[in-house]
Amino acid sequence: MASQPTTPMWAETSPELPVIGDDEPFAELVRKLSFYFTDAIEAPHTFDELRTMPTGRSLAPLIRYLSDSVHHPAIVSALLALKTHFAALETDDDRGVNDARGYACEIVAWRFVTHLSEREAIDFLLYELPSVPTATAQSHDPESGVTSQSNGHPLVDPAHEETPLLPTTPTSERPRYSRTVSQFGTDTVFASAADAAHADDFTCQFVNLSALEIAVVSGSKKFLSQRAVQKIINGIWRGDIVFWETLSVNSVKKAKLYNRRRADPFCRLRVPRYLKTFETIYFAMFLVLYYAVLVQRSFSHVTVAEIFLYIWIAGFAYDEFGEIQDAGQTSFYITDFWFLWDLGIVAVGTGFFVLRIVGLNMHSDNVIDMSFDILALEALLLIPRICSLLSLNPYFGTLIPCLKEMTKDFCKFLSLVIILYLGFLTTFTLLARDQFTLNEMSWILIKVFFGSSYLGFDVAQEISRLFGPPVMLIFVALTNILLITSLISLLSNSLTKVLDHARDEYLYIYSVYVLEASTSNRLTYYLPPLNLIPLFFRPLRLVLPSEKLRSARIVLLKITHAPFVAAIWVFEHGHDYLTGRSSTSRRTRWQESWVSSMGGPETSPSVKRPPLKSSLNSPRPLAPATGVQASLDGNFGGRSPFGHRPRSTMGLPESDAQVRSLVIKLSSQVEQLTAMVAQLQGQQGAGMAEAE
Repeated sequence: MASQPTTPMWAETSPELPVIGDDEPFAELVRKLSFYFTDAIEAPHTFDELRTMPTGRSLAPLIRYLSDSVHHPAIVSALLALKTHFAALETDDDRGVNDARGYACEIVAWRFVTHLSEREAIDFLLYELPSVPTATAQSHDPESGVTSQSNGHPLVDPAHEETPLLPTTPTSERPRYSRTVSQFGTDTVFASAADAAHADDFTCQFVNLSALEIAVVSGSKKFLSQRAVQKIINGIWRGDIVFWETLSVNSVKKAKLYNRRRADPFCRLRVPRYLKTFETIYFAMFLVLYYAVLVQRSFSHVTVAEIFLYIWIAGFAYDEFGEIQDAGQTSFYITDFWFLWDLGIVAVGTGFFVLRIVGLNMHSDNVIDMSFDILALEALLLIPRICSLLSLNPYFGTLIPCLKEMTKDFCKFLSLVIILYLGFLTTFTLLARDQFTLNEMSWILIKVFFGSSYLGFDVAQEISRLFGPPVMLIFVALTNILLITSLISLLSNSLTKVLDHARDEYLYIYSVYVLEASTSNRLTYYLPPLNLIPLFFRPLRLVLPSEKLRSARIVLLKITHAPFVAAIWVFEHGHDYLTGRSSTSRRTRWQESWVSSMGGPETSPSVKRPPLKSSLNSPRPLAPATGVQASLDGNFGGRSPFGHRPRSTMGLPESDAQVRSLVIKLSSQVEQLTAMVAQLQGQQGAGMAEAE
């Protein structure tokens, strides 16, 4: 028999696909998916290896199944929540396998999104997991909208949402993906009731979060940096995707495309781009009042500028408290890089106010002077916070994660420095007990540590004639040579590590910045310090029905925020006029290609290109994303089966048409190569059967 040519043999090792119903509880959905990834990924791999190499071929059946057959609204949320689970396991078992499983979750979620239509992508990525309703009553917050729904979604039956991860089916009747485990898909030990409670706790931490917010919490930076996902985030930033279309008693929060004809102009106050602009203006006025109070420094009475400063601090504190509630979960709130600055501004302002009032009541100049000293610390936080808008720039947006990682490494390294410092401080203090006090010796060693080594050598003889010089020499060598050099190398490695993924880090910071400004579930959102006005009406909740109170809040919002809405109207219509477009032509263009106007702040709004779409996808890809598929990353196709997606070439410029033609040609060649390999595999299999 003639020898057969050597061909790649990829065994069909894909695990059994989970059976997912459209009404599966979230906990059960996460559990089923966890088994698949645990069985499919058994070796460490990087994100790029799983995306482009045959090693990630086991993910293709799951991607195809989810794209064609699954319509569960929380499927993307479940995939990204699993990333958090596997990341936590990697901490205990640092082999890289669970990291690879987390990357696989991101890849499947991303590829699933690329096979969605525009509206489907919005629905899946911005679907908020409903909260667990209590058996006593429904939500009755006058600011939340309708009481029969939670976050714009119908309340879920408690039996479904609280269904434990452990099935009640007898062991002999359990299918493969109904097995019980203690850590989702990490072992095959039958779980106890405590394990079921642990699983419920895991899924409950994502309640009221959307898929994009879960991606932020789980650190799914690769997923967030994909073009298909960034188009959605850019649409939220610019207001092309809105969560509130009307401002009425029966309004419900739901993500949808912006329609200028139907939308209430006051809902444009919720657009993150405008919110951040007004926030910057607010901080600038905050800084002006801050300087005015510190320049006057009145020790006898409260000035007018000081009264306005108190109002600004109170408005900011109340708004920050509202943001914590709107975030749904503390884990999402703390992902914002600036949350420490915000809490610090509130803490310093509160400290100033308390000491100021105490000092005026006691007529104590010392206490009043201390209050102004505390207020002086506000500039350390307020000035950087004003410049937070610079994080939208790719350059500064990359520096922020660099600073964050270097700060973490520095704090870890500082523990070793403190240990060595305390040892030398104790020795030097006891040796120089007759010459220097503890405070004096502490400052001497701190100066030596930061480079004043000559000072240490000058006082070494005074510390101890016998042991002073050699011990000081050891201290200087350890600090100025060994520790400082090690610290610089460590921080340099941290900087390099972040810069190697600069784009992912920047887009992650940008995504957090946008989502943090669009997560409010309140029907009426007041800008600070105007948010203090509704506080005076809160006692009316005891006597007025919730519908009338919501109506009153809406009227109050329209009265107080009319100037802001007018400024937004002038900006949007002025932009249309300057670019030579009428509102009608803009709506028509949006209907033709909604993503064309969704460039982020890092791109010029005047340069708009329609997305590249293709109807060609290999029905059985060799990997989740081959070279040709990688060129199609980020396209929005319909949810029809692979190879049957609609074609459209209308409206494409000549350059995009040429690119499309090249992609189609390369895709055709890949399909021919796939068919050839399959034919050779069949021939080789037949030959082996004859030989047997």
